[in-house]
Amino acid sequence: MKYVDTWDLEAIFPGGTQSTELQAKITDITNQISNYKTQLSDWNYQTQSVDAFKALLAKQETISKGLGQASTFVQMWHDAYTNDEHANVVKGQMIELYSEMQKLSNTFTQKLVEIPDQDWQALLEDQDLQKTDFALNEIRDEGKRLLSEKEEELIAELNKDGITAWSNIYDTVVSTMTIPFTDKEGTTTDLSVGQAMNRMYADPDPAVRKQIFENWEAAWEKNAPILADVLNHLDGYRITLQTKHQYKHHLEEPLEYNRMSENSLNAMWSAVSNNKEPFIQFLNQKASLLGMNKLGWQDVDAPVALGDLEPTTFTYDQASDFIIEHFASFGDKLANFAKHALENRWVEAEDRPNKRPGGYCTSLPELNESRIFMTFTGSPSDTSTLAHELGHAFHSHVMKDLPTLNQGYAMNVAETASTFAETIINNATVANAKSKEEKISLLNTKLENATAMFMNIHARFLFENAFYEERANGFVSAKRLNELMVQAQKEAYGDSLASYHPHFWSSKLHFFIDSVPFYNFPYTFGFLFSLGIYANYLENPEGFEEKYIALLRDTGSMKVEDLAKKHLDVDITKEDFWAAGIQLMAKDVEEFIELTK
Repeated sequence: MKYVDTWDLEAIFPGGTQSTELQAKITDITNQISNYKTQLSDWNYQTQSVDAFKALLAKQETISKGLGQASTFVQMWHDAYTNDEHANVVKGQMIELYSEMQKLSNTFTQKLVEIPDQDWQALLEDQDLQKTDFALNEIRDEGKRLLSEKEEELIAELNKDGITAWSNIYDTVVSTMTIPFTDKEGTTTDLSVGQAMNRMYADPDPAVRKQIFENWEAAWEKNAPILADVLNHLDGYRITLQTKHQYKHHLEEPLEYNRMSENSLNAMWSAVSNNKEPFIQFLNQKASLLGMNKLGWQDVDAPVALGDLEPTTFTYDQASDFIIEHFASFGDKLANFAKHALENRWVEAEDRPNKRPGGYCTSLPELNESRIFMTFTGSPSDTSTLAHELGHAFHSHVMKDLPTLNQGYAMNVAETASTFAETIINNATVANAKSKEEKISLLNTKLENATAMFMNIHARFLFENAFYEERANGFVSAKRLNELMVQAQKEAYGDSLASYHPHFWSSKLHFFIDSVPFYNFPYTFGFLFSLGIYANYLENPEGFEEKYIALLRDTGSMKVEDLAKKHLDVDITKEDFWAAGIQLMAKDVEEFIELTK
C-alpha cells in the first residue's frame, strides 16, 4: 500500500489515552493555567504597560495550544477506538481544564469591557495589536453580554455537568450501539453505526439498503427516549444561557458565531426554496432509473449503475493519487499540501469496527498541523469526502503563520475551502468518465452533494428551528421530535420521497454538539459561497490560487459580508447571488436527465 490509511497517533502521545506523556502534558497545562490566573489577576490597564497586555495574550495562546493538542488527541483516539473506556476518563480531565480556562477567559473579557472606549482605542494603536484588532474588538463586544464574574464562574462550573455532559452522553450511547445485518447466506453481523451508515446509503442492492435502514430506524427508536432527554436538556440549557446573555432569538447566537447577518441567511434559504424544482426532477429521474415510483430515504444517495457498468470504485491509493493529480490542475500549493498530508499519515480512513461514524478535520495546534477522520469504503463519495477534509486542512495550513487570534474562522467560511476542494474532484471524476454510463453514475454522485445541501441540510435547519421554538415552551417528546423531523424533510424534499427518516434527529451527531448551535446552515453557505469562488476561477484561472489563498487568510478577521465584497465584489444579502450558485448545479441536473432519457 502506497499510503497508510491509519493515523500515526503514537507520534503524538505514545500509549494512547494511558500515555504517561499525555498525563505530563495535562499536569503542565494545569500549572500554566494557575500561573495565568495570577498574571491575569494582577493585570490592570491603568497601571501596567501594553507589554503586560501582550504577555497575557501570549500566555493565553500557549495554554490554548496545549489544551487543543491534548484534547484533540484524546478525541481522535476515542473516535478511532470507541471501545476504549479510559478515553472518557481523560476527556473528563479535559473538561475540567477547559472549564477553568472558560472562567479565566470570562474574567479577561470583563476586564476588556471595563476599559473606557478612548483608552481601548489608545491600546489598539500598538503596532502588534493592530494586526489583531478585529478579533480583540469582537471579544470585547461579545463580552458586553456577560453576567457578573461570579455568575460566569458558576456557569462555567455548571457547564461541565450540564451542556457538555449531555453532549458526551450522546457519544457514549452511540459508541455502544450496533446495527444487525443478515446477508444472503443467512449470516448476521453486528455493524458499527459508522459501518451501517456507509453501507445503508452506498450499497448498490436496494434490498440491502432497505434492510439496514429498517434495522437502523429500529436501533435509534430503541434509544429515542434517552436521546430525546439528552437533546431537550442540552438545548434547554442553551436556551437558558442565551436568555441570560440577552439574546433575543435562538438564531442570534449562531449568526453572531458565524459572523453573518440574518439578511444573508434569509436570502440564502429563500434562494434554495425558490430553486428546488431541478433537484426534485433529479430525484424523480433517479427513482425511474432504479425502477421505483419514488425514492425511499435510504435510496437518495444510492449509486446509479446502468447497463453492465459496475459502480466506480477506488482503492485508497487510487483515490489519494487522483486527488493529488487534480488538485495540481488548480494549483501546486494545494496539491503539494495534500501529498504531504497523505504521505505523513494525517488521515484515519481504515474501514473497521469500533470507529465512530462520519468524517471531520481537526487541528493539532502545537504541531501546526491538521488530522482527518473518515471511513473509506472505495466509493466516489468517499473520495469526495477525503478531498473535502483535505480542503479544510489546507485552509488551516495557509493561515498558520498569521497571529493565532486571526486564525479563528467561523464554521460557514470553514466549509468554503472544503467544498471548493470537493468541487475540483467531483468535476474531475465526471470529466474523466470513460463512457456515457460512467458519466451518469458520477453525475449522480455529484448531484447527491447538491441535494444534501439544498434538501437534507435544509431539513435539518427547518427541524432545529421548529424544535427550538417548541422547546422554549417546554419538553418536546420523542414522538413530537419524529413529527417535526418528518415535516421538515417533506418540506425540504418537496414531498418527493416515498419514505422519510423520523429518527434522523437522534442519529445525527450535529444536533448534539455542545459548542456550536445550528450546525447545519453553514454547510449550505459554504457550498454556495465556494461555487461563487469556483465560477470566478473558471473565468480567470491564471494565478487564481494566490487570490484564493488571500481570501482564505482573511476568513478569521472579517464579517462574511465584507469578505464577499472584498474578494468577490458581491452582496450576499441579495437572493440573486445564492440563486446563481444553485443554477450552476441545475445545469448538472439538465445533463443528467438528458443522458438518462
